Amino acid sequence: MEIIIRNTVNQPIYEQIYTQLKNQIIAGELQPGEALPSIRALAKDLKISVITTKRAYDELEAQGFLYTVAGKGCFVAEKNMDLIREQRLRELEEHLTRAAELAKSCNLSRRELEEILRSLLEEEFA
Repeated sequence: MEIIIRNTVNQPIYEQIYTQLKNQIIAGELQPGEALPSIRALAKDLKISVITTKRAYDELEAQGFLYTVAGKGCFVAEKNMDLIREQRLRELEEHLTRAAELAKSCNLSRRELEEILRSLLEEEFA
């Protein structure tokens, strides 16, 4: 498990941890039932506050990505892929809505916007 904290981004540290762990779980890099480092161990490794690490773990647990066993630690929860896919689709729709609003404010035509998206997809899947 690798977590990289970037001080140059405008994103809280707990959110960076949350996002990276969530993405690793969704991608299958962290398997259901796999133990995560303790809150204290992760905080020490990342040289951050235990409170920050706890907040990230609490968010992941609230979203159903982790579960805690008293005295044993935190573990990756079984994934409900349909639910995860719906969450990701909702997130994608939000990003595309913002992109469409920005394109409109730049007076881009629908065709120009589609061409930008097509180019990005070709790069991504090349």
